[in-house]
Amino acid sequence: MKKLALLLIGLLMVPALFLTSCDRGDDPSDPTVISTPAFTLVKDYLVQNNLDINNILTNTDGEKFVKAPPATVDLVDGFLSKYDIMDIRSSDHFLAAHVSGAKNVAFADILTEAANATKPILVVCYTGQTACYATGLLRMYGYPHTFALKWGMSGWNSNTAGPWNNSIGNPAQGHANWTNAGAPTNIVYEAPVLSSLSTDGATILKERVEAIVSLGFQGVNSADVLANPGNYFINNYFTEKDYLGFGHINGAYRINPLTLADDSYLGLDPADNAKVVTYCYTGQTSAVITACLRVLGYDAYSLKFGMNGLYNANPVWASNKWSGSVPKDFPTVSN
Repeated sequence: MKKLALLLIGLLMVPALFLTSCDRGDDPSDPTVISTPAFTLVKDYLVQNNLDINNILTNTDGEKFVKAPPATVDLVDGFLSKYDIMDIRSSDHFLAAHVSGAKNVAFADILTEAANATKPILVVCYTGQTACYATGLLRMYGYPHTFALKWGMSGWNSNTAGPWNNSIGNPAQGHANWTNAGAPTNIVYEAPVLSSLSTDGATILKERVEAIVSLGFQGVNSADVLANPGNYFINNYFTEKDYLGFGHINGAYRINPLTLADDSYLGLDPADNAKVVTYCYTGQTSAVITACLRVLGYDAYSLKFGMNGLYNANPVWASNKWSGSVPKDFPTVSN
């Protein structure tokens, strides 16, 4: 009789367990429900839809996030006509000189303007860094054929090259916090925590991109990081050869590749006070990565001007070194 009673209790519990498992995650107001974390929902959506960090840097058509100016002036018209061009500089600088066909768009309005595009989008700024940040956000939002003009207006015409010419430097040369030592061993951290009322990865992603756009570009000065490296979690996004050859800020990690699919992103510290700083050669690749990391919930920043702002005189340069002496003769229009 006792065995029969236990059997009946067990049979009654089966449907209850079945219903509980079906409802799991459907009622966020129920504190007993175990729901999928918002970060996991976004991560899975990004990976499954070819929007992992590597696919933002280079889309599924093999197109990198940046477009260099054409090789000759004769190609300018053909180059510019391919794009809907957003110039996100100030209105004063836009009116003084801009590329033909560009529209002046406030950074906060890039998502609204992108919805009106009928061609691939080309984003233009002063040096390419903020445009690359915008490009990363637009690609994540659903505009994979978005590009930044490499070097921005600084690389287009000598008369608009002021920002780069005035920002390259060598604070790292001979600095006590500059070293050629090997990279520290990567640490495995927890994933960031995101807050959202939604249980849909695509919806959370859009919410996150819109929130990050509203904050504008997030950069940090190289001199500040160099002077106080312990205040930041620094990732030098170089090859191992260049990490050792150029040297690097003391304590900088080298997490490259950096993707969601292989969990290499877990090498980054998600703490609110971590201030994850990425740096590269020009500040343009790090700007795209920083945009991705901010959407994912990291307190992330791009080191302004990259190695060009840290150590432009470094003898190891093979490419991407900025020089104010290189002629830039592409035409601009005003008003």
